[in-house]
Amino acid sequence: MSAPQPLQIREANAHLAAVHRHAAELEARLDAAERTVSAQAERLARHDQQLRAALEELGRAKDCEIAALQEQLLTSEATVHSLQTALRQRNELIGQLQTRAELLQDICRWRPPVAGLLAALAEAERLGPLPTGDPSHPPPSGPGPGLANSTGDEEDRNHLQPAVFGTTV
Repeated sequence: MSAPQPLQIREANAHLAAVHRHAAELEARLDAAERTVSAQAERLARHDQQLRAALEELGRAKDCEIAALQEQLLTSEATVHSLQTALRQRNELIGQLQTRAELLQDICRWRPPVAGLLAALAEAERLGPLPTGDPSHPPPSGPGPGLANSTGDEEDRNHLQPAVFGTTV
């Protein structure tokens, strides 16, 4: 074999130097890419950690809100129950008062006739009993009809006492 020529050696050296520069450049780019990937991984890890913390905070806030809403629901249910009980009691009271109101209306309807009856009884009391010595007015136990309520039954008239005016009210 023959010795390489100086031109070939120079070209081979230049080629080796270019390959070596290219390898060094690739290694530098690889280091830069590794640093970039490492920095991105760190940023992603921090971002992931921030998102997890935010998610946990949202979970805690949700749990607190659910607890507050459950408490409010229990309070509202208790209020509804007490209002329903009060409503039932008032409905019962209204029923009782309606019965009394009807009775009061009946009393009010009967008031004028009762007032007239009481006035008549007062007038009769003011007149007093019939004199016993007057021949034109026989005594109630004598002949003639007595002052008694009449049912129209002759047999009942014999058992009735003569009426005496007076107020017992």
